[in-house]
Amino acid sequence: MDNFFYNLGLKGKKNSSMQLKRVVVTGMGALTPIGNNLEAYWEGLRTGKSGSAPITYFDTEKFKTKFACELKGYDPSDYFDRKEARKLDKFAQYALVSSDEAIADSGIDLNVVDKFRVGVVWGAGIGGLETFQNEVINFAEGDGTPRFNPFFIPKMIADIAPGNISIKHGFMGPNYTTVSACASSANAMIDALNYIRLGHCDVIVTGGSEAAVTLAGMGGFNAMHALSTRNESPETASRPFDATRDGFVLGEGGGALILEEYEHAKARGAKIYAEVLGGGLSSDAYHMTAPHPEGIGVVKVMENCLMNAGLKPEDVDTINTHGTSTPLGDVAELKAISKVFGDHAKEININSTKSMTGHLLGAAGAIEAIASILAMENNLVPPTINHSVVDDQIDPSLNLTLNKAQEREVKVAMSNTFGFGGHNACVLFKKLDA
Repeated sequence: MDNFFYNLGLKGKKNSSMQLKRVVVTGMGALTPIGNNLEAYWEGLRTGKSGSAPITYFDTEKFKTKFACELKGYDPSDYFDRKEARKLDKFAQYALVSSDEAIADSGIDLNVVDKFRVGVVWGAGIGGLETFQNEVINFAEGDGTPRFNPFFIPKMIADIAPGNISIKHGFMGPNYTTVSACASSANAMIDALNYIRLGHCDVIVTGGSEAAVTLAGMGGFNAMHALSTRNESPETASRPFDATRDGFVLGEGGGALILEEYEHAKARGAKIYAEVLGGGLSSDAYHMTAPHPEGIGVVKVMENCLMNAGLKPEDVDTINTHGTSTPLGDVAELKAISKVFGDHAKEININSTKSMTGHLLGAAGAIEAIASILAMENNLVPPTINHSVVDDQIDPSLNLTLNKAQEREVKVAMSNTFGFGGHNACVLFKKLDA
């Protein structure tokens, strides 16, 4: 417990009246390229389904990359009336859809809960990119008169997602968006954890959403040489840890978790998926987009997370890695895991669910946390698919859960998420009875 106060900068301020609350997950919702709800998402993870396919949203003739992990069968009219949908960028739609599922899954009675003690802390790395793109294109193609849609700004801004969630349900606790590139929703979960730990809230809706499969998104990431260009085989393009990996596959969607104070959840007889034991943060302080080759920042974020949770390295059973399928990132992360976990690293099931979902940017931390929790619930670790060629830079003794799900008892699961700018976030979950 003392470690937690060190991490918050509160060491020396602790007193007998400050008792940290336990935090649990009581609801989840998922809208992903391999499943449009929680059940379908797990089925896709369990069976090793690839969500990557040729882009349908726009003409890709002049683009280097012609595929992405789009949502399949998503129709806004299934969730919103036409007028409402026009006011919402896709990333905000995805936030509302996934959070509605999580709230329903939690079984919480919105007529009884104290809404002043319910918050929304949401992650988005970019926000309304398509809205911004389309408005600028329309202006550029016009006569120079600034005729912008009155919903341009409220559709675009990243904080509108939690704003809409709170407005819909009347939640009046803390409400904001965390922005740390691809670590955004993991940062959101850690903030939510700490608000409840410190007694400021009973319930927080947290997670993240992103909708960057757009002209600007694909063009921008292509210009950085960040995306795979395996156009001849898009379904196998996301191949973390494989020697032939050539970049990540852009994905879209949203994931939501209901974090709740343990006694509050127990009092209402809630189903509890897992306990959130701790979160860690660090910075690479090295490069805008590349990780430190030795994974120094990644080592520190996992150490911080273990310390915050009060766990030892040998307590961890699985790690859902950031594992984006980039040449530099995958190697650096695995080096860091070997350094932190030592000999125990060989006993851990390491995987990357991005091999199936692609990279959901600001939503990655949320959907991967959900994958980690479902792995615990089902004692089944989803695979890292599309692996065929061994990389001699990667320790062959590590179990990367290649190509097929593996059964094992999972009591403690770690989820890693990193973002451009050197932002590192790590979250630890534990079975409540473990």
